[in-house]
Amino acid sequence: MSGAVDDDVARTVADGRETLGAMLSAAQTHLQKVFVVFLVVFLGTIYVLRLFVWSILKADLLARAEDVTIIATTPFDVILLQVKIGLVLGALAAVPPLLYYSRDALQRRGRWPSVSAPWKVVVIALLSVLLFSAGVSYGYFVFFPLMFDFLSSNAVEVGFEPTYSIVLWVEFVFVLTLSFGLAAQLPLAMAGLSLSRVVPYELFRDKWKYAVIAALAFGALFSPPDPFTQILWAAPIIALYGLSLGVTNFLVTLQRGSADIDLRGVLAERWLRIVAIATVAGALVSGATLAGVGTYLYTTAIAPLGLGRVPYVEEVLGVSRPVAIALVGVVLFAVVAAAALAYYVYASVADTAARRAAITTGDPAAIDLDGLDAAGVRAAPEEVFVAMDEEGALARASAAIDANEPAKGQAILDRFDAAAATAAAGAGNRTDEGSEKSEEWPAEWESARATGAGDTAGTADATAAGGTEAAGTDTEGASVGPGEPLSENEADPDSGVATRTTAGMVNAFTAEETTEEDIGGYYYDLAFVLSTLRSRSFRLVALFMTVLAGTFIALYRGGIGVVRQDFLANLPAAVTGEVDVVTLHPVEALVFEIKFSTIVAAVVTFPFVLYYAWPALKERGLAGGDRNVLLAWAGALALGLAGGVAFGYTTVAPTAISWLAADVIDANMVIAYRISSAGWLVFLTTAGVGLVATIPVTMVLFHRGGIVLYRTMRKYWREVSVGVFAVAALASPRGVFMMFILGVPTMLAYGFGLGILWLYTLGGRRVPGPSEERSAD
Repeated sequence: MSGAVDDDVARTVADGRETLGAMLSAAQTHLQKVFVVFLVVFLGTIYVLRLFVWSILKADLLARAEDVTIIATTPFDVILLQVKIGLVLGALAAVPPLLYYSRDALQRRGRWPSVSAPWKVVVIALLSVLLFSAGVSYGYFVFFPLMFDFLSSNAVEVGFEPTYSIVLWVEFVFVLTLSFGLAAQLPLAMAGLSLSRVVPYELFRDKWKYAVIAALAFGALFSPPDPFTQILWAAPIIALYGLSLGVTNFLVTLQRGSADIDLRGVLAERWLRIVAIATVAGALVSGATLAGVGTYLYTTAIAPLGLGRVPYVEEVLGVSRPVAIALVGVVLFAVVAAAALAYYVYASVADTAARRAAITTGDPAAIDLDGLDAAGVRAAPEEVFVAMDEEGALARASAAIDANEPAKGQAILDRFDAAAATAAAGAGNRTDEGSEKSEEWPAEWESARATGAGDTAGTADATAAGGTEAAGTDTEGASVGPGEPLSENEADPDSGVATRTTAGMVNAFTAEETTEEDIGGYYYDLAFVLSTLRSRSFRLVALFMTVLAGTFIALYRGGIGVVRQDFLANLPAAVTGEVDVVTLHPVEALVFEIKFSTIVAAVVTFPFVLYYAWPALKERGLAGGDRNVLLAWAGALALGLAGGVAFGYTTVAPTAISWLAADVIDANMVIAYRISSAGWLVFLTTAGVGLVATIPVTMVLFHRGGIVLYRTMRKYWREVSVGVFAVAALASPRGVFMMFILGVPTMLAYGFGLGILWLYTLGGRRVPGPSEERSAD
């Protein structure tokens, strides 16, 4: 195990352990104080949550969602949630005093940062807190009320009861609130990365399109699918990214031109304009406030959102209205004046940098030779003489001789001739580029390259001749470069470890020994098949996304409610009025719709993936027979799904749910199924029946088409069993019981298919047809 850990990693872990030990040993005399801080915050959090927070959260976040009910699904939900929150906040509160009391030990180990200007740390910390608070406030007061209103109304429209579990609801609110707070740190993060030269500002500026796509994608994944809610999430992030670009550009420009900052000069030159701009801004805002523009904006734009009453400025300041408006004008005057001064300083630095860049990085061909002497001509850039024609060179040389500077004239002619020769040589190199490419490979590599190119052809010839070794595949002594041949796994030791490990794992499930060469061959075959699908990837992705989007929109626009009503109508009368479907998580119904749509899209797309991959599979010897059978298989899947859904929908699912609900009704209990449980139960008893029914049909079609023969299916039934139960375990994170519920019917259907094929092939004695022979070969 020690060999699996790199020495640097081991040293880092050991150093971190020693640092933590030094911190605790240094702070052990003060651990009681740290524990007191933890305990006070822990107990205070529990009492504050009990007395105030729950009622305030419900009143603020669910003010527009009157249909939502918050419940506790277990007796310990609330108290355990309070304890968890208290533990987290207590641990966070205990970290600062722990670091403070262990600062001496950290300084001795060189782990305590040395700050030349502590006020900078204070400013950065305050900015971080303000930005985090702004992001949290936006999510709490704007985003959550509107989102819960949409989610609850959508659930009620389709017949579900929005009954949220307090644990799931609080976790959902906490995660999204934290994401808003962290997203608000974007200006500080971008500015810090650019100022520290970790990520240049130009990268943020040039890759802004990717940032917009990322914001929209995150909003589509973690917010409800209506455009309004996605815009509420993505628009502030995009605007914040644009603001961050401006702030970062401002700070980086000042940092790069710090030597050119002249605050007094800017004030002396621009003071009148700065005062005028600040005065106009203060007067406009004060006049607009007196005219009632603020009240009009509140009543028309803010009040309809239901965000609560915004107090007047005189109520906040505790003074009369004229005095409050005058104070607002003065504060605004100071803020605008500071902003104008900062802008003019930035403009001065940027203008100086632009002029310097124009001087140092101007067009070399624009240099005037008339003002240079002979030494200057010899030191001039070559671009000056490349852009010059012969007549111009002779004219400049004659003018230099006439001015009694023969050395300068000779230098002009020499530089012009040298530039012309260089240009001619470059043109010749471009002309002979094709011939030079044939000599790029060293002579000793040519044989290996030729051998590698002939691998496929040599393998095919050797197989046709009945040989056991393929031509061109003996790489034991082949040299991949100058020098001696490489030993096994010497070229890529990491790849060798992965290959050996994979071979050992696969060997445990196969009758014959699986070697490293087999694993490498499997990987090459898989890469080859995937590469052939690239040209068809657009069609496959378009088909998958079309089916997924169409199914999701149909469910989201009320289809799931129609299915619910119709399904409940098929239940016995004694059960229909007792069964309710609830959503314990705010987005539970949406997640179910997305998962169901994804499964439908995958089932529809998979036959076409096999159809397009068939030539590559056949070329690599992984499949044979007629690929048109796959089209018939797609039709069989559609018919099987349709028949299974019809049979399960009308018979199996109502019977199962009636049987499950009978004892509950007799015990006078409330039946409230989660959509994530009841929905999958209905799916398994309808579409699941159809999918299981298609397994024997698939086996018969594959045998008849020569794709997979009966003897192959019978030979590898153990591997199929392991794969089925592995997929069932991954697809059903409900435990071992659900894994067997999914896996056992699938394997019974597989056994039934083997029985049908046993009868069809007369116990395996029936001779395969021509297409099957080719597949077996």
